[in-house]
Amino acid sequence: MNGVLAWLAGLLALVPGMGQAPPPGFTGYVEAKYVYVAPASPGPIKTMPVAEGQQVKRGQVLFTLTQAQQVALVKAAEAQAAAAEATWQNLTTGGRAEELAASQAAVNKAQADLNLAQITLTRSQKLFASNTITAAQLDQDRASVASAQAELKQAEAQLGVTALPARTEQQNAAKADVDVAEANAAKARADLADRTVTAPADGRIERTYYDVGETVAAGVPVLALLPAHALKVEFYVAEADRMRLGMGETVRVGCDGCPAGLTGKVTFLASDPQYTSPIIYSREERAQLVFLAEATLDNPGRILPGQPVTVSLAP
Repeated sequence: MNGVLAWLAGLLALVPGMGQAPPPGFTGYVEAKYVYVAPASPGPIKTMPVAEGQQVKRGQVLFTLTQAQQVALVKAAEAQAAAAEATWQNLTTGGRAEELAASQAAVNKAQADLNLAQITLTRSQKLFASNTITAAQLDQDRASVASAQAELKQAEAQLGVTALPARTEQQNAAKADVDVAEANAAKARADLADRTVTAPADGRIERTYYDVGETVAAGVPVLALLPAHALKVEFYVAEADRMRLGMGETVRVGCDGCPAGLTGKVTFLASDPQYTSPIIYSREERAQLVFLAEATLDNPGRILPGQPVTVSLAP
């Protein structure tokens, strides 16, 4: 009797609409999130060592722009920075050795003139005491000593000024000029580096939009890069099945010619429904109330964007 019942149950499973219902499946397609690589500044394309379909590594050169103007700007900015640095150093270290030597020589000369004036005054005082010279001559020699003393003080003061650095305000202003010049030089070097554009991630060159010699504007894509693991599946879930899915849940993905075992993780569930289903690859009529969902493929292999797929819940 049990054998008969088992036979009848198997027979009913073959009748459409009878037996255990298959797991729900959702139709959709593979979508790609491209990276559109563009230059930061305008100019003619100088080189493009990659081609469509080529696999590239992160940091690999994708294309370069002409650099003559930027190279000249870097040289000019670095020269200005060097000049500003030299001016600042000159103000902080005081006079040069040659200037200090000249000031010291002036002090020595003034000291020698003072010594001579004092000797002359001493002799004149003796001569005046013996009525050999007049009082006017004695007064003139005294004035000569006072003048020599003043010249010595002036020479010594000049020597001190020569040895001193510039005032703090002048040094601060010169240091600010150095900072500005170095910032301009850094910007010039960065602008030069921007003329060489590298791959932001591992991936495949999907499309190129310009050729060598053509001029491209800043921010305009030169090529489209499909990064590794940038493929996702977009599918539409009926309202009745929406509660079966959750963020991060694993789903199975199947398509014509795809290897078995493709899986993905749900990364997006729309809150707002779409009442009119978009044109998708469907094997049967879908309910009018559907919700967009997305899943990132774990191991896409050779699957390509635009591939129609069927998504089902993982057991």
